[in-house]
Amino acid sequence: MVEEEKLLCLIESLLFVSDGPVELSKLQQIIEVEREDLEQAIVALTARCACRGVRLQRKGDAVQMVSAPEAGPYIERLLGIQQSAKLSSAALETLAIVAYRQPIARSAIEAIRGVNCDRALGTLQARGLVSEVGRLETIGRPILFGTTFEFLQYIGLESLDQLPLLEDPALPSGNGHLGDTEVPRR
Repeated sequence: MVEEEKLLCLIESLLFVSDGPVELSKLQQIIEVEREDLEQAIVALTARCACRGVRLQRKGDAVQMVSAPEAGPYIERLLGIQQSAKLSSAALETLAIVAYRQPIARSAIEAIRGVNCDRALGTLQARGLVSEVGRLETIGRPILFGTTFEFLQYIGLESLDQLPLLEDPALPSGNGHLGDTEVPRR
């Protein structure tokens, strides 16, 4: 059994050198630790990072280390990244629907919005905010969409659980949360 401080150090080191999200099962296998101990360590490391320049993001059974959202503009300057561009209202509406209803098929998004969402989904996919996450087990096997780790990073959330609650859960409303967020061009 790995001592708690050493476990936190190992997890932080592995996530730091990883170029993307790491499945918890892979961390468990590499560190040779029980799943419950790993889960507790992830929670503890997330709490420790809450007031630092790096954060832990978790989506499902994967976790990654990212920079703190408030450091974004400074990191962009350091790296010489282009200025951000705001998403259109159609893309924001589509993004909100996907975030709150994922996994969701294009037809369901269009039923909620009442208009075609091809362009908005294309924009969101191009910016890495939405991706294909599977297929619906019905005729035609339509693609299901979900948000990405990049979505969490640019919105400044550690997990989807931090999305603000909606007054009417049937429809994402314009609460200003996503509309004030800028995302980089690709």
